[in-house]
Amino acid sequence: MTSRKFPSFPPLHGPLRPSPEGAHVYERTRKSGTSRRTLLAAAAGSAAAVAVGGTPARADDDKRHDQRLRALISRMTLEEKVGQLFVMRVYGHSATAPDQADIDANLSEIGVRTAAELIAKYRVGGIIYFAWAHNTRDPHQIADLSNGIQRAGLAQPRGLPLLISTDQEHGIVARVGKPATLFPGAMALGAGGSRTDARRAGQIAGAELRALGIRQDYAPVADVNVNPANPVIGVRSFGADPQAVSRMVAAQVKGYQGADVAATAKHFPGHGDTETDSHYGFPVIEHTEEQWGQLDAPPFRAAIAAGIDSIMTAHIMVPALDPSGDPATLSRPILTGILRERLGYDGVVVTDSLGMQGVRTKYGDDRVPVLALKAGVDQLLNPPKLDVAWNAVLQAVRGGELTEARLDESILRILRLKAKLGLLKDPYVSPRGVDRTVGTPAHLRAADRIAERTTTLLVNEGGLLPLSRRTRKKVLVVGADPASPSGTTGPPTTVLATALTELGFTATPLSTGTAPSATTIAQAVAAAQEADAVLVATYNVTATSSQKTLVGRLIATGRPVVALAVRNPYDVAHLPDVRAYLATYSWTDVELRAAARVIAGRVDPAGRLPVPVQRADDPARVLYPIGHGLGY
Repeated sequence: MTSRKFPSFPPLHGPLRPSPEGAHVYERTRKSGTSRRTLLAAAAGSAAAVAVGGTPARADDDKRHDQRLRALISRMTLEEKVGQLFVMRVYGHSATAPDQADIDANLSEIGVRTAAELIAKYRVGGIIYFAWAHNTRDPHQIADLSNGIQRAGLAQPRGLPLLISTDQEHGIVARVGKPATLFPGAMALGAGGSRTDARRAGQIAGAELRALGIRQDYAPVADVNVNPANPVIGVRSFGADPQAVSRMVAAQVKGYQGADVAATAKHFPGHGDTETDSHYGFPVIEHTEEQWGQLDAPPFRAAIAAGIDSIMTAHIMVPALDPSGDPATLSRPILTGILRERLGYDGVVVTDSLGMQGVRTKYGDDRVPVLALKAGVDQLLNPPKLDVAWNAVLQAVRGGELTEARLDESILRILRLKAKLGLLKDPYVSPRGVDRTVGTPAHLRAADRIAERTTTLLVNEGGLLPLSRRTRKKVLVVGADPASPSGTTGPPTTVLATALTELGFTATPLSTGTAPSATTIAQAVAAAQEADAVLVATYNVTATSSQKTLVGRLIATGRPVVALAVRNPYDVAHLPDVRAYLATYSWTDVELRAAARVIAGRVDPAGRLPVPVQRADDPARVLYPIGHGLGY
């Protein structure tokens, strides 16, 4: 990792210290005539009753609650206990009748045909949804899939509801797409700077996820992005100031959990300063313990103080916190010594995906889940081969490396969370709940207003912006069209052109991509000759990027050029000759439409940089500091 001067932030103050609807109509169709809740109550010996009368208190406040859950655990077989620890992917839009291609994928990767078979064979405690696994086609399908999963779970002997999760960070990571409401991502919210907006976005997003049967969201990102070269976090972070990030994390935790969805702060102990993507390599964070305390720890402390339900681990090495060379996911000094004992956290700890290279570099797939549990993990997320991981944990208990009591500790935390979320009372969702909650006009309007407060104007030489519809009516929109985060938005150039046309311009899109060829650049230059102004969407521009060549050639036409960074705001450092530059921090429709309104002068730019932008020719010098942002 390259060395760099860390920004100066105030030290931590003081030492580290602890700090639906009713039963779904599907129940009535069961041949036995016995409700799932009745079966659950019989299996749990009144465990289902813990959710009656409101959210159950934590263990310190209600020992009787834990006693009921422990009684439930005592009835489980060892195999059932092992299964409760796993959260697994599964292909298909239906729990029992997926498409044949998804059946084939399930057989190849998991050895089962369907989600229902997965649950019956491994008794997994949770399932994670992905768009690429075809779990999230549309809201009613997602709700039906969730109900099918819950029916399969409760149909088992001593059946339990499952904790269904997904990565719905918004911005550049979103598994559920339109017509659900999509919000600006973390760095955009950081640019907006409003805790009220961050909390409101979390509350609305949480309410929509809950209506779909998704009760654990792997958000917010609590990493502090102090490294502009970070390839895996970047705009997924709220920014580079740990105190500002802490405020936004706490606000989002309260928003999500106020909607009865478990929030998940990630990636502990902090993935913000890396130049390696842990999906493909093993990052090493060279912070000293003091730097970790100043830069990385504050957002996690804030999340814990806000009552965070779950925390996700990072597949990173932090030698100052654990010199063993183990990834944090497998580190007892980090997860038990720091997270549990020093920070006082006793909620659920979930691994990042166990299929990522960062956790597989040092140990085999059979050792990783066992070592994670020994380190202090509760939920084992998405192992590459479930049979290998599941049997490894089973054999570790039978062989004495893990005790059954250790499993019981994690299962108790998981069941506490399921009870808190109301899953032990009624895990089902209804079509009516979907219709009255997901993508409502009020939610969509809220997303538009929040997005307007995030668009950041970095450069505006000669008052080029806002564009005049009288003198700059014909606008050519060129640039990158990266794939939609959710598969349901974009392409960006078309979204921008449509939005500008609706605002009174005559805008024409021309996609030039993230690496435009000489021929494509020539086409864009020719088209620019017929326009009054050019809007170019940039995506991760580098010193040698052909996007830089494109922008230079467009400027040479003499037409006014407005550039819009649709991912990292650092692009502006490589394009010093652009007269007007804005940042949206993502390319989803809600952010692009808001930027179009700013460009047209319908809304004043209000965003402020939540990260510093260094000079391209001298990274030790800051071009635009945190807080920079122009208005009209």
